[in-house]
Amino acid sequence: MTILPHLLVTTLGVQALGLEGKDIVLAYSFGYGIDLVDHPIKLPLYLKKNGRKNEKHYHWRTPLQEPVALMWIIPLSVYLGTYVPALFFISHFVLDYMVSYEKRPFYPFSTYSTEGILRKYSDTQKEIWTCIMCAALIAVLVLVKR
Repeated sequence: MTILPHLLVTTLGVQALGLEGKDIVLAYSFGYGIDLVDHPIKLPLYLKKNGRKNEKHYHWRTPLQEPVALMWIIPLSVYLGTYVPALFFISHFVLDYMVSYEKRPFYPFSTYSTEGILRKYSDTQKEIWTCIMCAALIAVLVLVKR
């Protein structure tokens, strides 16, 4: 998924859970910001392989974005005394696993790969409907809290 669905799902989660302070920072860091760390790590490899040419479905993900990262995120959550990093990281990779590009859930421990769920729908349809549903739920939460 692109940036927008991650941002909307994170915003929805923050509002629905009524998060405050450091939990908001953690929610956006693990629900949205993980891409801001992960993709720059792969950028030099992409440029070396492709130059400025656009390669559709390039495998941008490192283990930082795969479920295997829960091996360090869950202990971090316990250490911080909050469920927020684990919950919002899970929301991040669930969105990513909806789209069709290759994912390696156990990398670097296994080269097993998968290409997402809901395959009969296009990635664009999944993104649009995710954004519509999140925006509608955010609007409902805003109206209810008034």
